[in-house]
Amino acid sequence: MAECIHGFEGTLCDSCFPKTVVEKPKVARAAAAPRRTAGSATRKSLNTADVRVYHVTHLSNLAAIIEAGELRADERPAIDLSSELTRELRETASVGPGEAVSSFVPFFLAPDSVVWEELRRGALEPRWSDAARAAASTDFVFLVSTIKAIGDVVIADGDAAGSYTRFATTPEHAEQMLVHLHGDELAKQAAEALARGTFDFDAVQLIGVANDRVRDSVKDLLADSGFVPKVAVYPPWFQN
Repeated sequence: MAECIHGFEGTLCDSCFPKTVVEKPKVARAAAAPRRTAGSATRKSLNTADVRVYHVTHLSNLAAIIEAGELRADERPAIDLSSELTRELRETASVGPGEAVSSFVPFFLAPDSVVWEELRRGALEPRWSDAARAAASTDFVFLVSTIKAIGDVVIADGDAAGSYTRFATTPEHAEQMLVHLHGDELAKQAAEALARGTFDFDAVQLIGVANDRVRDSVKDLLADSGFVPKVAVYPPWFQN
């Protein structure tokens, strides 16, 4: 049976297995209905609670995450991908009064985010550590969840440590920003979703991996852990 990256079994996923569309004869209309604005149409079509979020980490960090049962903003992982400069910038950048960017767990809003593309190209930018530069794209895993699972989410419309990045810190503003980003693919690839302090591992719905070898390693780590996310091989996410 075919495997779907979005968590559906068989061919139930319209994205992975699109249905054949049968064209219907066009019918002349006497008068066109009032035209909605692009914003209102997008808002109606997007359920922001179900928007997918993606956290990328090195496979070597996964055992400690599973053991802790959560992702922690203050944790220094075994394979630290961030340079000291990046950590300093995120510690000094502020989301709001008394809240540094470094006190949040970061997620991407797209699997082809700007940050992940940098990593796949070799992590040459100053934001990356030597360990990041030495890693292959297949050494990483995607931890996939939803905006709803984050709960009290903050949305950044760019690099959260950037000087001109804007933050949506209330539910209303976060929804508005997500709707805006949904209609702008380039902006979505640069944006971040931030979880305050920690993120429970049992809210991870899917772990995306590059190949069968990594899938087997992840399943071994999950065995007897009590966590049961779907583990799926999806090479397109990891190709350079």
